[in-house]
Amino acid sequence: MSNHLLTVKDVASYLRVSESTVYRLCSYGLFPHIKKSFGIRIKHHDLEKWLEGDKRKAALVDNILRNVLTNLPPLVIDKAKGGTEMARATKSRRNYGYGAVYIRKTKKGHPRYYIDYRDRNGERTQKLIKNALSWQEAHEALKNAVLKEHYEECGIKESKQPIKFKEFADMFVENYSRVNKRSWRDDFYRLRKSSGFFGNVYLHEISSLDVEMFKSTVIREGLSKTTVNHYLKILRRMFNIGIDWGYADVNPVKHVKLYSEKDSLKERILTEEEEVRLFEAASERLRSILAVALNTGMRRGEILNLTWDRVDLERRLIRVVKTKSGKDRSIPLNDDLFKVLNDLRGKRNGEYLFPNPRTGRPFKAVRKSFANAIQEAEIKGLRFHDLRHTFASRLVGKGVDIVRVKELLGHSSVRITERYTHSSQEEKRKAVELLCRRSHKEAGKQEELLHIRYTGKRKEESLISSSLFSVN
Repeated sequence: MSNHLLTVKDVASYLRVSESTVYRLCSYGLFPHIKKSFGIRIKHHDLEKWLEGDKRKAALVDNILRNVLTNLPPLVIDKAKGGTEMARATKSRRNYGYGAVYIRKTKKGHPRYYIDYRDRNGERTQKLIKNALSWQEAHEALKNAVLKEHYEECGIKESKQPIKFKEFADMFVENYSRVNKRSWRDDFYRLRKSSGFFGNVYLHEISSLDVEMFKSTVIREGLSKTTVNHYLKILRRMFNIGIDWGYADVNPVKHVKLYSEKDSLKERILTEEEEVRLFEAASERLRSILAVALNTGMRRGEILNLTWDRVDLERRLIRVVKTKSGKDRSIPLNDDLFKVLNDLRGKRNGEYLFPNPRTGRPFKAVRKSFANAIQEAEIKGLRFHDLRHTFASRLVGKGVDIVRVKELLGHSSVRITERYTHSSQEEKRKAVELLCRRSHKEAGKQEELLHIRYTGKRKEESLISSSLFSVN
């Protein structure tokens, strides 16, 4: 029985893989076989011996397979032996013999990369590679998936290459943050500070206790709870990417609790009286910027980088692109802002609405002019971002639903918008006063109710008892 010859079909059935896999292993010299004019045959004894090979031999096979996948030669499978030809590559699909990469586009036309291969049981597997931005990155994911199947088939636990925290932080910023995030510089500065704490520690050796110690250290240094949460969030994301890239097994930040930010939320709304004083104190250029902020709720960077080709005065719309959320949005112009922008267009000087007269480029910030204006207007505790809060709160106060406010602000969730819709003390006072606005009849009933609450008697009973007392 040990010298019994098996066909490729028999071996594929026995191993529960496709016949193409058996042919591929034979063609790479990884599988013991006999090749004759009538086809390929495998001895049953050689098959059993190959399956029972020790880990050292399996690791050698793994190195060969890794080299083969990295420098793949053209693969030709003989149809007469049960295989199939490798399909030709198309614009939306590329085949590599051991699998394929293909593209599907979203409704908005964004490409998404998928991999297509067979697992160790011969079952077809198709996966979306979420972080892939090119054919090369998707191809790497395909190779890793095929190698992982090989590891599991041979009973080998893949060893991950040790890497220090600082080295991986640099790799993360360069290959992930810079590619996927407009705010990658924030990640760079936060991870640079984190590297001062974790520095030479290997990534896979960092525990939840280490992260808790980092958390307590930065909070003692005087950082706010919101800032510390930003550090923890970027660390959590970095470790998730580390797991995907094979440098970490677990995410130690997963079980570290974030600080509650309820107490740190700043409720600062510009009142109408303060608005008048602010516009009186502001320069001509700053007044136009303030008008845009209070009537659109746009962020400071969105306003300063606004170009005239995104302002449609005929349709009375502003188109906001390259937003923080990555989603474009349109904001209608009300009459007040339309007049401001119409006058500003007559003084147009370049492609930007608010260009620096010296460079022609947009201002990076208006901190100095804004600080001077609020100081002269004697307004305390006001940030430029509070104008966005004021816009949202005024809309809610006028009865606009929260979903519409969310769309105007460009938020991805209503929960985020709720943080911007603060009610002023005057609005709260008006709200509770609504309970007192009743007819005279209802007012009489209310007065009677209050009398009973505080005396325990009706007014008539009180009058009778008081008259009897006076007679006696």
